[in-house]
Amino acid sequence: MTTRFKDFGYGKALGSKEPLKFKLYDEEFECVAQIQGKVMLDLVSESTSEDAGSTARVVSSFFGKVMLPESFVRFEALTEDPDRIVSVETLSEIVSWLITEYGNRPNPEPEA
Repeated sequence: MTTRFKDFGYGKALGSKEPLKFKLYDEEFECVAQIQGKVMLDLVSESTSEDAGSTARVVSSFFGKVMLPESFVRFEALTEDPDRIVSVETLSEIVSWLITEYGNRPNPEPEA
């Protein structure tokens, strides 16, 4: 009898170790170089929800998971500042850019 089994090793880490950075209102924010696949899956599954509140929570959670702690604190302060408005469209653009960057990071050469 053959056992059906596959060892996935250590997963497939993305090749780049360089953090992602973006600028908003002349402040630079830094994000981790790589994220768990589950973070992306959670974002996608919750974004398709009919509940706008659920979608908003997952986007906020996404920033908390991808941004370095110091950057996240400053980003939260910026997005709550009544004098420096960050529109939903801008937040969506940032999320889209981050997802694209995380999804397109080069992978190491496949094993032979």
